[in-house]
Amino acid sequence: MSGKQKLELTWIGKDKRPKLEPRILLEDPSLSYHARHRVSDNDSFDNRLIFGDNLLALKALEQEFSGKVKCVFIDPPYNTGSAFTHYDDGLEHSIWLGLMRDRLEIIRRLLSEDGSLWITIDDNEAHYLKVLCDEIFGRGNFVSNIVWQKKFSPQNDAKWISSSHDHLLCYALDKSRWFPNALPRSAEMDERYKNPDNDPRGQWTATDLTRAEHRDRDYWGLVTPSGKMVFPAKGRSWSRPKENIEKLKEDNRLWFGPNGSNLPRLKKFLSEMDGGLTPQSIWFHNEVGNNQEAKKEILQIGAEFVFDTPKPERLIYRILHLATKNGDLVLDSFAGSGTTGAVAHKMGRRWIMVELGEHCHTHIIPRLKKVIDGEDKGGITEAVNWQGGGGFRYYKLAPSLIVNDRWGNPVINPEYNAAMLAEALAKLEGFTYAPSEVHWWQHGHSSERDFIYVTTQNLSAEQLQALSDEVGGEQSLLVCCAAFRGVSVAQAAERWPNLTLKKIPKMVLARCEWGHDDYSLNVANLPMAQPDPAEPAVSKGRKTKTDRRTADLFGDGGEEA
Repeated sequence: MSGKQKLELTWIGKDKRPKLEPRILLEDPSLSYHARHRVSDNDSFDNRLIFGDNLLALKALEQEFSGKVKCVFIDPPYNTGSAFTHYDDGLEHSIWLGLMRDRLEIIRRLLSEDGSLWITIDDNEAHYLKVLCDEIFGRGNFVSNIVWQKKFSPQNDAKWISSSHDHLLCYALDKSRWFPNALPRSAEMDERYKNPDNDPRGQWTATDLTRAEHRDRDYWGLVTPSGKMVFPAKGRSWSRPKENIEKLKEDNRLWFGPNGSNLPRLKKFLSEMDGGLTPQSIWFHNEVGNNQEAKKEILQIGAEFVFDTPKPERLIYRILHLATKNGDLVLDSFAGSGTTGAVAHKMGRRWIMVELGEHCHTHIIPRLKKVIDGEDKGGITEAVNWQGGGGFRYYKLAPSLIVNDRWGNPVINPEYNAAMLAEALAKLEGFTYAPSEVHWWQHGHSSERDFIYVTTQNLSAEQLQALSDEVGGEQSLLVCCAAFRGVSVAQAAERWPNLTLKKIPKMVLARCEWGHDDYSLNVANLPMAQPDPAEPAVSKGRKTKTDRRTADLFGDGGEEA
C-alpha cells in the first residue's frame, strides 16, 4: 500500500472548505454602551459585541487577535436531529462536523500559547466532537471531558434514560504550557477541620496513612500511645517509610483516636493548606448551577422568552476561574443570551462575543447594560462583589467587498467609502490598517518599512514617480489603484523598485467567496431522503416537511439548541 495513512474522522464533504472573506468590522456607536464614570482602575471599556455570522466574524477577528485569546468558551448547537427528520441519514452529522471544523480551526489560531478551549455538548455529538478536536488540537492537548450535572431531577417522560448531564470538553493549545488555576476552598470544606486534641497548630482533618497494596517492607507493627501494637489491615501497608512515620509520631502529627489505641491517621492542618483545590472532572449542580438556575437569571433581565438549555453564570465562572486571570481575553462565538460576556465582565476579564440571532438585541445588550450600570443583582454578582463599570463596543460585519454590477461584472461594493476600502484591502493583503496623520499615502503597514496605499484613481506615470520619490529608497509601498497608465507592470517594477502596483478589484477576485453572508446551516437546501414505501408519508409523532423547513443551527447561539 502506497502513501501514509493516519487515524482520522471522515465525513461527507470533509475536503470542502469555504474560502472565507476576511470582512472588516463596523462599529455602531448608537448601540455601544459604557458606564457614565469609572468605578475602578480595572474597568474595561474595549470589549466587543459582534452581530453577524459567527464564522465570518471569527475570520474577521483572526488578523488582529491571532495568538491573543486566553480562553474560548462555546456552547454550539447540539445537533439534536429534530431538524433532519426528512433528510438523508448521516448528512446531519457530516454538515455539523464540517461547520464545527471550520470554526474550530480559526479558534485554534486565535488562542494564545497558554490558552484553552471549553465546549459544552450533549451525547448526540460529544464523541464525534472529541475525535474532531483531537485532530485539530492534537490528542496530546486534550485536558478533560468534564461531566456537568445540568438537571437535578429525572424526566419521567424520557423514553429510555433521563439525561441529567452535558459534556464539557477542555483542550489546551499546548498542554505543556497550560495549567488550571486552583479552585478556592469553601466554608463547607473548612468546616471538616476540627481540633479534638487542642493541637496548638489549630484545626486539622485526618487522612489515611495506609495504601491499598501489601508491601512486605511497609508492613510492620506500630506501638500506639496506649501501648497497643497495631498493623495495617489485610492487603494494605503503610504509605510511608518507617522512619518517616516515626518522625510524624514524634511531631504529634498522628491521630490514634480519643483513646490513643486506634490505627493512626495523618493530621493535615488547615493553617498549612497552601493554595486551593485541584479541580475534578464531575461538576455537580449545587457547585456550578443548572439549567433552571440559568433560566431564572435570564428572566431577571426582563427577557420575553428563555432558551431551552442556557448555561448558569456559576458554570461560566468556574471555567473562567480555572482558565484565566484578571485582564485576560475571553471569546464566545455562540453568545446566546450573553452569559459569557456578563460573567467575564464581572470577573474583570476582557471579552469578545459573537451572535447573529435577534436576541443579540433583545437579550444580550439589555443584560450587559444592567451589568455595566451595576443593576444586575443575580448570578455571581454578590460572590465577586460586582459594583458595575466598564463598557463594550457594538460591531457588525461589513457587507461583502465585491458585488456584481447590473451586467454581472465584479466591482467594488458601492456601500464602501474610501476608508472602508482602504481597511478592507489592507486586511486582505496582510497589512495592519493604521492611516498616518503625516503621510497621506500610508494607509497601513506590515512592518516599520512596508506600507500600503489604496486609491480608486487611475494613476499616471508622473503620479507614480512622485509617489516613489516621497516613499524613498529605504521603504516599500504596495499601491492598490483602479488602474495605471503610461507604463506596464514590468516597466513599473524596473522604474520604481520601491513600489508594487496592483489593480482594484482584479487583485482580490480569486481570493474569497464574495457575497456569501450566511455560513449557518439551512436544512431546506439539503437533498431529500427517498420515502420508504413500507412507511406512511408522515410517521406518527413526526413533523411534516413544511413544519421543519429550516434549521438555522449555526446562526444563533448554542443556548437555543
